[in-house]
Amino acid sequence: MINEHEKLDIRVQRWIFKQGWTSLREIQCCAIEPILSQKTDVLISASTAAGKTEAFFLPALSTVVDQEDGIGILYISPLKALINDQDRRLESLSDLLDITVTPWHGDSPKGRKNKLKSSPSGVVLITPESLESLLIRDSGWMKSAFYNLKYIVIDEFHAFIGTERGHHLLSLLHRLEHLLGRLKEPIPRVALSATLGELEKVPSSLRPNHSMPCKIIKDSRSTSTLKVQVKGYVNPVKLDENLPIDAEYKICQDLYRFCRGGNHLVFANSRNRTESLAATLADFCEDNTVPNEFFPHHGSLSKDLREGLEKRLQQEQYPTTAICTMTLELGIDIGKVNSVVQVTSPHSISSLRQRMGRSGRRGGPSILRMLISEDELTKDSSVIDKLRLELIQSLAMIRLLIGSKWYEPADTSLYHFSTLLHQILAVIAQWGGIRADQLFNLLCKEGPFQNVNGEDFKALLVHMGRTELITQLENGELVLGLLGEKLSSHYSFYAVFKTPEEYRVISGAKTLGTLPIDSLVLVGQNIVFGGKRWKVSDIDSDKKTIYVKHAKGGKPPKFGGGGMHVHDVVRQEMFKILVEGDYRIAVGGNKIDFADVTANGLFHESVNFFRDANLPNERLLQVGSITYIFPWLGDKTVNTIVALLIREGYEAGAYAGVIEIEKSTLEEVRSSLLKLKPEILMSETELALQVPEKHIEKFDELLPDSLLSIGYGAKAFDINAVNSWLKTI
Repeated sequence: MINEHEKLDIRVQRWIFKQGWTSLREIQCCAIEPILSQKTDVLISASTAAGKTEAFFLPALSTVVDQEDGIGILYISPLKALINDQDRRLESLSDLLDITVTPWHGDSPKGRKNKLKSSPSGVVLITPESLESLLIRDSGWMKSAFYNLKYIVIDEFHAFIGTERGHHLLSLLHRLEHLLGRLKEPIPRVALSATLGELEKVPSSLRPNHSMPCKIIKDSRSTSTLKVQVKGYVNPVKLDENLPIDAEYKICQDLYRFCRGGNHLVFANSRNRTESLAATLADFCEDNTVPNEFFPHHGSLSKDLREGLEKRLQQEQYPTTAICTMTLELGIDIGKVNSVVQVTSPHSISSLRQRMGRSGRRGGPSILRMLISEDELTKDSSVIDKLRLELIQSLAMIRLLIGSKWYEPADTSLYHFSTLLHQILAVIAQWGGIRADQLFNLLCKEGPFQNVNGEDFKALLVHMGRTELITQLENGELVLGLLGEKLSSHYSFYAVFKTPEEYRVISGAKTLGTLPIDSLVLVGQNIVFGGKRWKVSDIDSDKKTIYVKHAKGGKPPKFGGGGMHVHDVVRQEMFKILVEGDYRIAVGGNKIDFADVTANGLFHESVNFFRDANLPNERLLQVGSITYIFPWLGDKTVNTIVALLIREGYEAGAYAGVIEIEKSTLEEVRSSLLKLKPEILMSETELALQVPEKHIEKFDELLPDSLLSIGYGAKAFDINAVNSWLKTI
């Protein structure tokens, strides 16, 4: 393996020498032979800044360096910013090899695009949406420009896999091979990612029809140093009038102390929290008469503000801390970041790993601080607060990340009917007309929508015909209908994803705020909003409004948890930590403590309550008129139990994986659960019928109700998991 680089083109070897590299990294050596062979797909899984991009481009460019006609490499990225970043990174190598690199997205220079159109060659860097636009509007040019395509590489593959955008991408790649007549001689696909769970199953998500084998390359010699600390804060019930300092203010003080004078990323999860933290930290700078170093970064900001902050980080001229949502999670090069700070429990371990990898670039250790606040306990505190579940979830995620090196696998059981409808319109727009059987073979039988059977596909086509999305000619071909023409000709058509719909939350005549509909909301469900308990009395999908009324009960929990996101393994690890009374990570013969004194104290409060309530052995707990259920399972299972209980007439809600049932006794609830026999349990689809608002994906509103319920049920519920859980109570 030491001399693997000698297989590369001599000009590529010369570039490596100019970089001053003494050797290639393990994954770069391992990738050379399979990529040069062009006989296999390749999956490269390694940490951020481990050299995955070079692992692909060094052998791929060696293959296409002397190719005079046609585009040789198609690079696909989830972000325009990442494309611009790769364009910069490839500049010295492409100049040396005299290979054209063309970024192709909405903001790319027209001059470079026109040059590619007139003389297609080299490397094209593109988003799925721009690729869709080309397939629909210029498939003739694509057929001639890509006839000699050697490789397709997908960066940040984890950002696509299992999502509607991922299915869109896979459909685009299959359609491209179909256009080029390459279905029997597939174009090798190379996927790059730092965070893929159940790695051995990922090749099926890279090429669902298995028409080419896949070589998995994993970094087994990672020597990166990780420094992790969880810092706890207690939010006082009553603030001292002379010194009104709550946990949020203390967090800002620590952020100022940790971050001032360096380059850092602070992940706050929500746009509101991002703006609030950035404003407070900017005030601190003003109070201390120093230049501001703290700036917000999220999707609602203008492109100029976001790119200006990214450039400031890259230049490393001035100390800069970005307070961001997930916008800076993916691998755009933002220079040397001293540390990453997470100020709430993260959405997932995959997300946490991506964020952690943003620091420690260029040889330094990765530094992650997690700042978690919990409310001071009183006699009225909720069970969830007494269990300190936000802290416990954070500890469990860190232990799984570092101790087990586990990441959430993609959910490949979903149907993605919204994206399928989009692709039916896109294929018809591309070809002008196509038979139904050809569509089914292209998109479902051989394409990525393999969970969709012929009956459901036919139902979708019939509904699309009724709603004038498509129409059928006398020769049997399907063409676009009036509505289909209107949709597919608009620039917004090329994207299949959308931001979650915001619904107004109204109590009486008062608007309380807005809530994104990206998690389960049922009539009769109890929710926490604005620090208070509410019962959902009605949902008006037309007016995009959720009507609520006050729900009785004690003080609501501070931490609500995910929605449809937290995995079974995370909750099971939380349970394991509490049973053991120990969150530390075993390294060699030692156990490493990564929590500060306050977090440690909060943890022991949690363990004491957990044991006093006999929760190691019991799944149900009665406190006053509320019965609590502790499944210690992921949100799909928890949501299913809540939906079943609401159908039985209970007032139920779920917070951080714990189910609360108002006005009930433990005996009544246990009896009701035991009556839920497998043979009488409803299917996921039947449960979805009781959900008023199921429009989550972009084209859901164009689907027939039957398919909408099938798709939503698969996404939100898991009857088999509930069946297994019922045997444990």
